[in-house]
Amino acid sequence: MTAVALRSQLNPPIPVLSQIRSRLDRQSESAALDAQVLLAHITGKPRAWVLAHPEQTLTKEETESLEAALAHLEQGTPLPYVLGHWEFYGLDFWVTSATLIPRPETELLVERALEWLLLQPKRRLAVDVGTGTGCIAVALAAHIPDLYLLACDISPQALRVAQKNVHRHGVQARVSCLQADLLPPAMKPFDLICANLPYIPSATLKSLDVGRWEPGLALDGGPDGLDLVRRLLFAAPAALAPGGRMLLEIEATQGAAALELARLAFPQAEAALIQDLAGRDRLICIQT
Repeated sequence: MTAVALRSQLNPPIPVLSQIRSRLDRQSESAALDAQVLLAHITGKPRAWVLAHPEQTLTKEETESLEAALAHLEQGTPLPYVLGHWEFYGLDFWVTSATLIPRPETELLVERALEWLLLQPKRRLAVDVGTGTGCIAVALAAHIPDLYLLACDISPQALRVAQKNVHRHGVQARVSCLQADLLPPAMKPFDLICANLPYIPSATLKSLDVGRWEPGLALDGGPDGLDLVRRLLFAAPAALAPGGRMLLEIEATQGAAALELARLAFPQAEAALIQDLAGRDRLICIQT
């Protein structure tokens, strides 16, 4: 056995996945998962394949792509922006720095909307206010094949991303993207209004890392975090059909204040708080 072969046995090369995890440990609380997702993206393989083949090696081009991605991550860039896409409700969505990164907590809104729609087969006109990537609208359309939605956002850059996601998932015949400041004017009343609006108080946002990377337009909720929530709630009665439903994501500490606003805006409707799996206030549900 040669000296080189002996050294190789005594000091086997560290698997690529372990190397990536080690580099991400310093800035990520989910370094193991992030490493798997990144390596799957670089190699074009499923994450399960990456886990099952720790001995894999990278081509020169893959190594260069990996190094470039790691450099961005080590500077603090969120992984979804480095990848250019992210999963939400079992679907993959394009993301850019013009859009909020889809988050697991927003899946509760989709779940509750789908539950209601399945029980209301004649309620098939909906609007997603502040659509961002279009993830809520696309997820709903993908699961309810006769649902028609309007995906609204004030940002033309975000709408371009949403439009790409609408086409990516083949729901362009039933999801229309429209630039609007909250609700569109002079539309037929909607059976369902969904919204995940900016709800972080301005002063709080300044102290959060998320404010460095994700668009302030999608995060800043004004002094109390409820500026846009308040505006939407008081505009919504004219836009929600009788017997319709509104689902509005909120920040966990805003439950009581948001519920009070909902009851002021909809005095004749049933308004309730819905908690997430961790028991935190997450949604306002209004049933007219």
